[in-house]
Amino acid sequence: MTQCVLITGANGFVGKAVSRALLQRGDSVVGAVRRAHTAADGVREWLLDTDDFQGIEPRWPVALHCDAVIHLAARVHVMHETVADPLPAYRATNVDGALRVAAAARRAGARRFVFVSSIKAVAERSVGRPIKETDEPAPSDPYGISKLEAERALLDYGRESGLEIVIVRPPLVYGPGVRANFLQLMGAIAKGVPLPLGAIAARRSMVFVDNLADALVHCATDPRAAGHTFHVTDGHDLSVAELARALATQLHAPLRLVPVPVGVLRLAGRLTGRSAQVDRLIGELRLDSSHICERLGWYPPYTVEHGLLETAAWYRSTH
Repeated sequence: MTQCVLITGANGFVGKAVSRALLQRGDSVVGAVRRAHTAADGVREWLLDTDDFQGIEPRWPVALHCDAVIHLAARVHVMHETVADPLPAYRATNVDGALRVAAAARRAGARRFVFVSSIKAVAERSVGRPIKETDEPAPSDPYGISKLEAERALLDYGRESGLEIVIVRPPLVYGPGVRANFLQLMGAIAKGVPLPLGAIAARRSMVFVDNLADALVHCATDPRAAGHTFHVTDGHDLSVAELARALATQLHAPLRLVPVPVGVLRLAGRLTGRSAQVDRLIGELRLDSSHICERLGWYPPYTVEHGLLETAAWYRSTH
């Protein structure tokens, strides 16, 4: 059965992939965006230029009746925060903003609200085994703290209002159009820059953007998803060194991996004030994504190899 889905952050990296996946199913998609003509083709845009979704309810179009909302808009994790105490700003967008959208959607007749959180709501790293949805959360930065607070506030609101809440916690998302660290890694490999990653054996979960989009469609449409929290991954975790080798192959570039001991990398991180970045690079962060497989019968439609091939092809065509 086709339905209408509202996507906040519809013009972003993940939002465009989710839009395409819904449109391919035959669903109608409304994208809440700040700027016109920025969403994927076929998406009906709703121009909503407000801070933290303040005043969304009176601005809600009378004719807009959506079955579900996929909430992607967020104040994202940034590497170099300029505000002395950024937590209030994260809360204003990621907690208060999400609750405003959920309340407005429920009053407009939506039955389900899919909140795209982050594994950072639970932890920055795993220790010895993959992180499960039932593990006790211990976020370590303002972004992760705000995402966890939003999860809990939304679940409370869902219990009070009857709105079906689904929480999705992805790890690193990659694919055509990726930015930040993943793009920098591809750039360094493409240029043949020597990388001190040869001795890093720790594995990290990732998710190809089209796999995440497919999972979010299931979470928005499958009755069995209501009230659940899901970790979503590609189902095959690579070490950083394995990732670099795979990207070098797809980029048709020579790989220069230098086996720098992990202890030396940690020391370099402390000396340069980049311990957090080094820890993210060398630490294990594996997710257990079996719950969504068992509950919804969902399995990633694309392999890691396919995802990296698509990502590298995009990089070669645009850089």
